[in-house]
Amino acid sequence: MSWIDTAWEWAAVIIGILVVAGGIIAGLFRGRGGATKDLPAPPPTVPAEVEEELPPLQPTPTIERPEAPEGRLARLRARLARSNTAMGKGLLALLAGGRLDEETWEAVEDTLITADLGVDASTQVVERLRQRVAAAGKTDEATMRAWLREELVALVDPSLDRDLASSRIEDRPACILVVGVNGAGKTTTAGKLARVLVAEDKDVVLGAADTFRAAAADQLQTWGERVGVPTVRSDRDGADPAAVAFDAVKAARDLEADVVVIDTAGRLHTKVGLMDELGKVKRVVEKQQPIDEVLLVLDATTGQNGLRQAQVFTEVVGVTGIVLTKLDGTAKGGIVVAVQRDLGVPVKLVGLGEGPDDLAPFDAETFVDAILD
Repeated sequence: MSWIDTAWEWAAVIIGILVVAGGIIAGLFRGRGGATKDLPAPPPTVPAEVEEELPPLQPTPTIERPEAPEGRLARLRARLARSNTAMGKGLLALLAGGRLDEETWEAVEDTLITADLGVDASTQVVERLRQRVAAAGKTDEATMRAWLREELVALVDPSLDRDLASSRIEDRPACILVVGVNGAGKTTTAGKLARVLVAEDKDVVLGAADTFRAAAADQLQTWGERVGVPTVRSDRDGADPAAVAFDAVKAARDLEADVVVIDTAGRLHTKVGLMDELGKVKRVVEKQQPIDEVLLVLDATTGQNGLRQAQVFTEVVGVTGIVLTKLDGTAKGGIVVAVQRDLGVPVKLVGLGEGPDDLAPFDAETFVDAILD
């Protein structure tokens, strides 16, 4: 055999050995998983805890402290004096002008009538002044001013009971019903009245029985919230106002409140059906307890038309007091005298502006002094 044949034999042997060794090695890797085995899945990633987003904090409502009635009187007197200065100065200029003839006395009477004092009351004032001038022979400004003041104060009648029924009566709250025509400022007056009562340290409940005017209940509730007074209302427009009034009185009794103030829907005094409905509200409330005060809100700028309103409302619900609003608008303060003279119903509150505390108890002498200032 040649050396070439021997070399090929050794080469074949070596190749065979390499093939067998390669197979063994590959088997070992395959048996132990080798590179073909899937890697274990990584542990799941735990998401970071997301903080719950809280709703924004609502601001705590600020409870207002209304101005005391005593402090209002001086401020309102100044405001009333500014609005009625023309009437007061005009009267004093005529009376103290040094020439009181028939024409002058007629001018004085016309000025009083223009201020809605009423014809009978104006005639009475002029006759009384003429008698005094004839008896004393004086016409100087100081004397005429003093006489005019006395006559006007007598007409306004400071002896009338102007106290509000606003304190608990035995074991129940006092009940105040607020009525009036559309646009007189009735709901606003009810809200301002709550402020007056809170300033006197009364526990008050408001009843939103005006269920016809859109947002009337919201308006009244806002007034109440400003001074911490709860409002009883219906959840829907057009609800039975008598039912709301009944619920308001019941709530006031349960809460042992001092007084409940019930706002009613504005209505024209000429609409018989609406006035009958107001009478129903009063009757339903009285199934629980008496109504102690019926306040008629009158717009002072309506003049003598307000007198007719007062007559009709008195017939239906028995008005016990008048609230005169917008008294600072024009010199129509004479309606105070006209209403009281014809109906025997006292003016108990006056409103002289748009501010929340621009409602004050009526004082006869303060009113007359403001006119003549």
